[in-house]
This record gives sequence, structure tokens and C-alpha cells, in this order.
Amino acid sequence: MQDVMQRAADRGTPGIRLLQAAHHRRSLSLYAKLGFQVRDVLAVMQGSPPKGEIPGYPTRRAAPADMQGCTAVCRRVHGHDRAGEVRDALAQGTALVVEHDGRISGYATDLALFAHAVGESNEDLKALIMAAEAFGGPGILVPTTNAELFRWCLQQGLRVMYLMTLMTIGLYTPPQGAYLPAVSY
Repeated sequence: MQDVMQRAADRGTPGIRLLQAAHHRRSLSLYAKLGFQVRDVLAVMQGSPPKGEIPGYPTRRAAPADMQGCTAVCRRVHGHDRAGEVRDALAQGTALVVEHDGRISGYATDLALFAHAVGESNEDLKALIMAAEAFGGPGILVPTTNAELFRWCLQQGLRVMYLMTLMTIGLYTPPQGAYLPAVSY
């Protein structure tokens, strides 16, 4: 890990984030000693996606013309965009968007461990989760500090498979909206 941290410093990276397996207390201790700070506990959740719709939050497959709307939502929530990942998801046909009040208010590159979703509100994420055909791999990462969304997922029959700890060192800006992170970011 020290080599990774040095490589990041050599490249001028303002921050590092990682997901740590919550059950592994030795790695948690190591990362904390190195200066990483716990930001959230994420539940990897799996099950059958609940079916239905959230009134006023229609979802659909994303199209290339939605790129600007997705970028705008991500900038509002995270302070930066993830255009490359959205572009890849569009090419793979996995991207979804949700609209509210006639504009894109959220999107998902997919609903899976290596995909992310961003929404202005929990309703946006609920609509995206309901639009999923299935959750890829072990499931989706749900921040447990978003108690409303986490509880809703449990009420919909999703199960916690395991927990991961989001840790960072250096620059970190807390999201200003709802999100499902990807294990790779």
C-alpha cells in the first residue's frame, strides 16, 4: 500500500480511495495507520430487483444524446463527471436514465458491483433499481449512511451479502445527492 501511495504522490493525485472488506480487521487497522479515514460503510446487496415505478420518475435506456444530462447530474452530486464510464456503458447498452420534471435527474452505468449510479434524490435511485433486470455479480453497493435508501432496499427484499468500508486519504468531497458507488471507484 505504501508503494501505491507513493505512486499516487509522484503523479500528483490529490486523493486515494479504497474499499476495504469490513470483516478484515487487520486491513482496516493497516489503512487507518497509514492515514486513511472511514467515509462510509457500504452494503453489497443482492436479490431480485423490485418491479414497479416511482410516480414522476420514469426510467429508460440511455442514449448518446443523454450524455450531457448524465454529466450534469454527476457534477451536481460529486463535483466532477464520470463521462468515460458513461460513454462505455452507452456502448455496452447497460446505461439507464431517470427523468424528473422533464429532465435527467439520475443515471446508472448498470446495476452491479463494478458500475455506479447517481441521482439527485433517493427517488431517482429507487426508480433506477426498480428498472434493473438483475443485479450484476455480487450485487449493488448501497451506502448504509443513506438510511432511507438502505431501509427501502431491505423492505424490497434485497439482502446484505457483505459489508465494505469506503476509506480515503487526501481530497474527498462528500456527495451532495444519492449515489451507488462502484467497487472500482
